[in-house]
Amino acid sequence: MRELIQRIRARYRYPAIILRAMVSSDLKLRYQASVLGYLWTLIRPLAIFSILYVVFVKFIRLGEGVPYFAIYLLLGIVIWGFFSEITDQGLSSIVIRSSLLRKVNFPRYVVVLSVGVSVLIGFLLNMLVVALFMVLRQVPVRLEILWVIPLFLELMTLAISVSFVLSALYVRFRDLNYIWEVFMQAAFYATPILYPLSLVPEKWARILVLNPMAQIVQDARYVLVTDQTKSISQLWGTHWARAIPVGITLLLAVVSVVFFRRRSRTFAEEA
Repeated sequence: MRELIQRIRARYRYPAIILRAMVSSDLKLRYQASVLGYLWTLIRPLAIFSILYVVFVKFIRLGEGVPYFAIYLLLGIVIWGFFSEITDQGLSSIVIRSSLLRKVNFPRYVVVLSVGVSVLIGFLLNMLVVALFMVLRQVPVRLEILWVIPLFLELMTLAISVSFVLSALYVRFRDLNYIWEVFMQAAFYATPILYPLSLVPEKWARILVLNPMAQIVQDARYVLVTDQTKSISQLWGTHWARAIPVGITLLLAVVSVVFFRRRSRTFAEEA
């Protein structure tokens, strides 16, 4: 067992060093010459939340009847923002680092993972803000809150997997960023971020929640905010229904790794 651990350490020691350097460099460059610096990580989702809250809650009144709807909405925005930022930055990550790929020999997957880790740091800071709001609004803490750990692991796996596919495709197809931007805009409204799933007819809600992002958002709201949230288990009447979006995520993870490894051989030449 000790030998196996030493082999794993020896194999991944160099990629880990490169990953740490890339994450550090990315965080420094992102907020270079910025007055507020890392605070923008917190301000941006809060600003978006404030605008959407005023429009959709105070004027259109979408959240009536949903306990702690402000936190319910903020949590959805933070989760979606995490997925959106990773895939958006991950899409162009290989092309942006193309000069480095030609000069240094290291595993190409580190480039995409560095984006994921950088965005994850901001996501964890945002979740601390969500937790603060939960304390201030006295949201009851239930034992189910422990389920948030596998849910966020599923979210990270989904986001990184999509980034692997997008980054590999973008090396050859540079129009992909425009297509992905339109797709994400449509997907945002197709995912119950702004509105409770209870407003959607049940037959459509059951289909909608099979989308891994919708399942993650609803389950996270269920375990963190209120048990009145319509989760995939409630809509389908069985916990086994969750196996569909989770299975989609795992299948995508396998396919994305295989696809990325095959395409990565020509990144230095094509990028």
